[in-house]
Amino acid sequence: MSSKQYFDNIASQWDQIRQSFFSETVRKKALEVANVESGKIAADIGAGTGFITEGLISAGLRVIAVDQSEAMLVEMKKKFVGIEGIDYRVGGSGNLPIQNESIDYAFANMYLHHVESPPQAIKEMTRILKPGGKLVITDLDDHSYEFLRTEQHDRWLGFKRKDIERWLKDAGLKNVLVDCAGEDCCTRSNCGTEAASISIFVAVGTK
Repeated sequence: MSSKQYFDNIASQWDQIRQSFFSETVRKKALEVANVESGKIAADIGAGTGFITEGLISAGLRVIAVDQSEAMLVEMKKKFVGIEGIDYRVGGSGNLPIQNESIDYAFANMYLHHVESPPQAIKEMTRILKPGGKLVITDLDDHSYEFLRTEQHDRWLGFKRKDIERWLKDAGLKNVLVDCAGEDCCTRSNCGTEAASISIFVAVGTK
């Protein structure tokens, strides 16, 4: 099963599932390091059902929400019905449906460990940033919980922070910082015999 099929299948339950993984602390940290400004435009890449978008809209930004799963975007539209300022687009990590240098911020929360090529995904997110725009990534630190690869279809078992820092710099970003997001991601295997607690990092760079 691909990650797209996995998320298509669990779209209607994703909000409940996500709450058991991590809290709004991660979103708060992401917006904080970006120093978001009202009236700007942001992209929520791998938007899911809108965890990051919710914070951005509350902060007065316009949002382009991109996800490879149409089912996820359907659930997201239900959640934000009647709320203006959100543009929903279907797209994958290698070819985001957003023009060059057209947005002020790009956010990718728990997205990178599902893509085929993290360095290429970072370069693609950098492409859509305006000069001076910021890319913010929140994701899992390097870990060894193999059941996440089979049960949740993670492509990567987290990342070493030094690799994230290098990939951001290789994409042309400056003022790169990789730090702790202040929370762990916690989950159990389907059979209940394994429990994972994985620290979450936040990374930011400026184009």
